[in-house]
Amino acid sequence: MRILTRTVWILSLVSLVADVASEMLYPVIPVYLKQIGFSVLLIGTLEGVVNFMAGISKGSFGAWSDRKGVRLPFVQWGYLLSALSKPLLGLTSSVIGVFLVRTTDRLGKGVRTAARDAMLAMEASPENRGQVFGFHRGMDTFGAALGPLLALVFLYAYPGEYKTLFLLAFIPGILSVLMTFLIREKKFPPLVTLKKGFFSYFHYWKRATPNFQKVMPGFWIFLLFNSADFFLILFTRTLLEGQQFSWGQIKLDADTATIAVYIFYNLIYASSAPFLGSLADKMGFKPVLIGGFLLFASVYAGFATNPGIKGLIFLFGCYGLYAGATEGVIKAWVSNQSAPEERGTALGFFSSCESIGALVASILAGFIWTNWGAAATFITTAIAATLAAIWLGVHLNSNPISRR
Repeated sequence: MRILTRTVWILSLVSLVADVASEMLYPVIPVYLKQIGFSVLLIGTLEGVVNFMAGISKGSFGAWSDRKGVRLPFVQWGYLLSALSKPLLGLTSSVIGVFLVRTTDRLGKGVRTAARDAMLAMEASPENRGQVFGFHRGMDTFGAALGPLLALVFLYAYPGEYKTLFLLAFIPGILSVLMTFLIREKKFPPLVTLKKGFFSYFHYWKRATPNFQKVMPGFWIFLLFNSADFFLILFTRTLLEGQQFSWGQIKLDADTATIAVYIFYNLIYASSAPFLGSLADKMGFKPVLIGGFLLFASVYAGFATNPGIKGLIFLFGCYGLYAGATEGVIKAWVSNQSAPEERGTALGFFSSCESIGALVASILAGFIWTNWGAAATFITTAIAATLAAIWLGVHLNSNPISRR
């Protein structure tokens, strides 16, 4: 049996190209918004609100795809909404306009995520889902590394040309949409008994497998303290303030060095995800996930020690390994706990829990940081991740296979 099917390849390439478009703008959007008059507080509020709204929609659209018995239209519309938002951001400067454009972009992610992941799960068996999701995450994250690199090159040649960059990002964005028309969707029975309503997907908890219900509290502990990567990036930028770095003939200031470290993290993530996904198929999900959470805890504990540039590079490399060991593997585990006709709901439920947890975690991290400092934030997060690893060690079934 061929593990990486035609659909897996196309969906992975679509994600790669779409992430190039999104991540070209990731380091630029805050700078551009400040340039057109947004305060740091307004930028933070804007991003928090739109990401939360899009996050809770993942479960709703995942359940909708289950009720309709189709996945591909959700994937296509999701990528289209995100692609259209790229050039529109450079055409508006009002708070309402920016809010609508950013909501459109994040809503696109909410529309497509659960349906796309359910399609990937359908292309695999319980014995190789770790490899399939790991391969997809690797391709997706390679795009996340390539995007900022292209932005750096463009802005080096054309400083301050942010609006032009927004227009250029539309090219890979719309290409990702066109590529989805090469996908041939497999049929599955619609789940007509599924309740309607925006938040109906939360009812999935009642019919989830006993193993899912036992393990989820461990994930919740982790999610409620896994704040946005923004805090790591902000701390790195602060540590490198006023320093100059060189790599051969290339000179880096604090800003470009921070972005370079972020690119390095994504490259480690992209290259490790396929291998660690395959390892989870062979060894079971339990040791890989526990190892990933403990590695995460070690990284955050390391950040609390105020490392130098070499320490930062090492920690971001370890952080990439953590992501490779968990992001795709968790989706594979959730897929194995659900039947094909309700997989969109299950994956959407978990993704929405991630988004809610990220909002709570970021608010909590900001509160601890403001009152007790960055080190307290990182230590608290490390402790929570260790507790989550212990919970998984007790409750996660070593056998990854539950339902086909």
